[in-house]
Amino acid sequence: MPDLILFALGACVVLVLFWLKERSTGFQAQRPQDYLDGGPEFDIRRHLNGPMLCDGVLYGPLGRVSSRFTARMHGSWEGNTGTLVENFHYDSGTEQRREWSLTSANDGTFKATAPDVIGTGEGVQMGSAIRLKYRIKLTDSAGGHELDVTDWIYLLENGSLVNRSQMRKFGIKVAELVATIRPEPA
Repeated sequence: MPDLILFALGACVVLVLFWLKERSTGFQAQRPQDYLDGGPEFDIRRHLNGPMLCDGVLYGPLGRVSSRFTARMHGSWEGNTGTLVENFHYDSGTEQRREWSLTSANDGTFKATAPDVIGTGEGVQMGSAIRLKYRIKLTDSAGGHELDVTDWIYLLENGSLVNRSQMRKFGIKVAELVATIRPEPA
C-alpha cells in the first residue's frame, strides 16, 4: 500500500510541475505588456480593415497538421465599431463563414462577438500585438465541443499579421492554429 501512495503522490507532483511550467513559459505565459517595446503599433481599426487574404494550418492534439485552409477576409469600421467577415476554405472542401462584431475602447481593450462565440470575447491591443480570449462552440460536424481560445496576432513591419491560437478543453490544449493575414493586393 505505501508504494501505491508514493506513486500517486509522485504523479500529483509531476502534474503540478507540468502545469506550473505551462503557465510560466511558452504560449500561455505571454502578456500584452511583452509587446510594448519594438515593432510597429497595432491598431485593429487600421490593420483589420479592408480586404485581406489568409493562409493557415490547424494542428490536432498530437501536434500534427490536421487541416489546411485559406480565407478571404474583409474588415470595415465606423469609429470604434467594426465588422470582420471571414470566409474559410478548408482542404477537405468544407467552407465556413464567421462574422465578428468588434468594439474598440480608447484604452486599448476591445470586445468581440460572433455567432459561434459563447458570450463576449475580451481583447487587448498593446504595442505590436493583440490578444483575444473567448469561448467557441464548434459545429456538430467538428464534434460540437465548447473550447477556450486564446488568439495572439502579431503585426509585422510590412503590415502582414501572424496569428497563433490555442484551443483548450478543461485546460488541456486540443488544437492550435497558425496563420498569416495580409492585405489583399489591389
